[in-house]
Formats: sequence, structure tokens, C-alpha cells
Amino acid sequence: MELTEFLRLASIPLVAGLVGWSTNWIAIKLTFYPTRFKGFPPFLGWQGIIPSKARKMAEICVDSTLSRIGTVTEIVEQMDPHSIGEHVLRTLEPRIDELVDEIMLNRHPTLWQNMPRSLKSIAYERVRQELPETVDALVDEIGPKIETLFDLKEMIVTKLEREKHLLNRIFLECGTQEFRFIVKSGLWFGTLFGLLQLAMWLLYPEPWILPVCGFLVGWATNWFALNMIFRPVKEHQLMGLKFQGLFLKRQAEVSETFCQIITNEILTVSAITDAMLSGPQAERTRGIIQRHFENLVDEAAGVLRPVTQVALGPENFAQLKTDTGMKAINLSRETLQDPLFNQERASVVRAIMASRMKALPSEEFQDLLRPCFQEDELKLIIIGGVLGAGAGLAQLVYVFGQQFI
Repeated sequence: MELTEFLRLASIPLVAGLVGWSTNWIAIKLTFYPTRFKGFPPFLGWQGIIPSKARKMAEICVDSTLSRIGTVTEIVEQMDPHSIGEHVLRTLEPRIDELVDEIMLNRHPTLWQNMPRSLKSIAYERVRQELPETVDALVDEIGPKIETLFDLKEMIVTKLEREKHLLNRIFLECGTQEFRFIVKSGLWFGTLFGLLQLAMWLLYPEPWILPVCGFLVGWATNWFALNMIFRPVKEHQLMGLKFQGLFLKRQAEVSETFCQIITNEILTVSAITDAMLSGPQAERTRGIIQRHFENLVDEAAGVLRPVTQVALGPENFAQLKTDTGMKAINLSRETLQDPLFNQERASVVRAIMASRMKALPSEEFQDLLRPCFQEDELKLIIIGGVLGAGAGLAQLVYVFGQQFI
């Protein structure tokens, strides 16, 4: 056999391997990128499959995983509401004089500026004494009502729909080894199929063999890779060897990664507070906070109440209570934005959620990553097949010199 002919034949499995590798690599990229539609909408262009269906994918993520490892009440209990209250107290206590001054000067500057320092000190001290009880009462009331004050699923889905890069990150970090395997296996399977393709070419050197086999390589490498990732679901033994889907083998590792992203980026104390104060039930939440802090004004006024009520009048005194409640609502957000405090609470929640996720049955655990392959999987396979067929045609023309005209 001439060297030229040998190189031509050797190119068949080589090209098949490259087709398998490249089509799988392109399939992964097309699954996640670009995060925004590129091209001429609505049809001429592309958006990553996950970002294009961000809301649906986020809902699947919540329904298939998060809903099985913790309810709203359990998650908040793990955050320890009384620790949150203590954090609020630690943050507010050094600022009590400043906060009382700010509220009074905004609403009644003349009264407050002319009030003797001794009376102001009494007001500061009463607030300082009553604030812990107020915060505890607030925490005790909100705790049992937490599930009705915000929608956990909607909070998570809205964030992931808005921050598509974060949704991508969940899938990419949880499935990092599986995605690498898909790309590498394209080369292995492609080369193997290429050897079969070579045998067919030697037996039947028909022009259609290369493009048709190229299409099959683009399709089959993807199919085989996916099945090795998720099948078998349960561990099986054969001749002393253990077999299980690659992703399912890493359940413990993936659980840690998933829960770390969720608790650090999504299920934070500040995010839950924002959801309660700006979601559909925000008015109820604000009403609860305002009522408790209005009571604080009554308690803190103490011996000053006759002075303040006479000086302000009933209407202005009521407005002072309202202002205090509004200030408390704003401070609730401000004090719970502390990154270190959020990380501290996140670590507690992460440990419990991860332990539960590790205990999920394999059938349920695979639902974390499987949806990102199932969405438009046929479209990706067809794209891989078309690219493979194109490579086969190019090989036919440029390597074997086949002319179609």
C-alpha cells in the first residue's frame, strides 16, 4: 500500500475522533453560552439552552432538589433567628443615641434641640433597655409566620432568572468533571467509531459512507457519554467491578458544591430579609416590624410621654411612632447586609442541607444535573450530526479527492 493511500485511510479514524471531540465540546458551549441572545431575533441566532429557559430550569432545580432537602421554616430555623436578632442588637446598640437623635430631629427639631440633656439621656437609656425585648418579641412573632411572609421558590427562581450566569455556574460547577468527560469521551468514542468506519470504507468504498458515518459519530458520541454519566442509576457489580453513572458516584462531592453556591449566593439572611420586605407579603412584614417598634416608642417615652405628647400633640406623637417603625424597617435591611454574618449563617445551613442532599436516593439526586442535558437534547444531537456530516464531506473532497460536479 502506498504511503499516500495509507495516510488517507488513517485519516478516517483520526477525523472521526476530532469530530467526536469537537461536536461534544460545541454541544457543551451551546448549552450554556451565550447568556443573552446573539444574532437577529427571534430565529436567526442563538442563546445558550440553559439561559434561554432560565426560569424553567430554575424551577426544575428548586422542585427537584431544594424542595426535598428543606422547607422554608427549617432553613430559617437553621439560620437561628435569635442569633439574627442578637446580630441586629449588636449592630444597633452603639448607634442608639444617633438613631434617636435622627428620628427626633427629622420630625421635631425644635422640641428635641431645646430638651435638656438629662431628659434626652433618659430617652436613650429607655430605648437601650427596651430594644432587646422588642427584637425578641419581633423574632418570636415572625418565626411561626415565615412561610406565609415570602415565597422561597419564587425568590430563588427570580434571582436565577435575572442572574443567568449564576444559574450556569450551578450546573457547570456541579457537573465540572462530567462535562470534561463528555468532551474527552468524544475523542475516544469518535476514534473507536472511526475504526468501524474505516472497516466499512475498506469493504464498501462508497462516497456516502464518510458523511453518513460522520453524522452517526456526532450523534453517537453524545449519546454514549450521557448514558455513562447517568446510567446505571444504582451501583451494579460485574466480575468484581462496580459500575454506576459517573455523576451519581460523586453525590457527596456534588452535594457540597451545590449547597455552598446556594447558601452563599442565594439563601442568605439578607436575601430572605429583602424578599420579606419587598415581596408580595411585604406590607404584612412591614406591619409586624412597625407595630413592635411603635410599641418601643411608647415604652421608651416612659416619664417623657406627658412632655412629648403635650409638646407634639396626639397626631404628631403618632407620626413619631410611625417614623420610628419605618426607620426600623430600613435598619433591618442595613444591619443584615454584613457579608461576614451572612457567611457565618450560611456555613450552618450548608452543613445541614449538604448532609440531607447526600442522603437523597440516586433517582432523585440525578435530577439536579439531568435537566440541563434533557432540554433541547435532540437539537444538540442534530447539530453534532450535521457538523459530523460536514466533516465527512470535507474529508471526502479534500482527502480522497471526490468530485461532485
